[in-house]
Amino acid sequence: MIGTNNLKAGAAGLFSLVVVLIVWEVICRVFEVREIMLPLPTDILAELYNEAAWYAEQTLYTLWITVLGFIFAVLGGVLIAVALVSSRLFERFLYPLIIGFNSVPKVALAPLFVVWMGTGAEPKVAIAFLIAVFAIIVDTVHGLRSVPQDVTDLGRVLKGSSWDFFFKVKLPCALPSVVAGMKVAMSLALVGAIVGEFVSSQKGLGYVIMSAQGVFDTVRVFAALFILGVMGVVLYGALVWLERRATPWRQIHED
Repeated sequence: MIGTNNLKAGAAGLFSLVVVLIVWEVICRVFEVREIMLPLPTDILAELYNEAAWYAEQTLYTLWITVLGFIFAVLGGVLIAVALVSSRLFERFLYPLIIGFNSVPKVALAPLFVVWMGTGAEPKVAIAFLIAVFAIIVDTVHGLRSVPQDVTDLGRVLKGSSWDFFFKVKLPCALPSVVAGMKVAMSLALVGAIVGEFVSSQKGLGYVIMSAQGVFDTVRVFAALFILGVMGVVLYGALVWLERRATPWRQIHED
């Protein structure tokens, strides 16, 4: 049943994409839209085909930055959320700082990370981490505080250790919220990777967009955007798959 639903959803998404591309192609040809304004989908696909190896190299670099930033955001965000829930004093002093820091545009911080960390992958990973981590913190805190009271009371009655209670009761109950935060954080990590590449990079899809924009190569810009869209869908789908494996009881309940 799950496999059939996945195939149907994938087929529907593919069909929608094909329809959009066809309509796009027809509109551009009928109204003779200039390529510099809006290139033809066939030109974009031809660009991707002709430079497939080069685009693959740029895509892998951006994917690597995104995944690293996402992993650090999950690890750091969950640890911070656990500390916030465990200590009221820690929450009182740290949570306002986290909210305030999250309100600062990360684009404004990106040049500082380049100064501090150089022009390698490190500042880009740091930016991806900073943009993504807040979603993990908020959803994990919500999940840890949403454990039903009867489950909490049962854990106290059984007199298990705090360690066992956290890993066997609180964390499984909070897992759906954590995964929901991960879905948001993955998209944000991809945004952070591109922002980092905009500021300082010699490779990656962000670099492709910036360099193409400088010479008004709209076809190349749209080619990079197309890859980013596909990458976002694939990464999101991977997290949906992970959610089904990590929380099988929810899937059974939904079925």
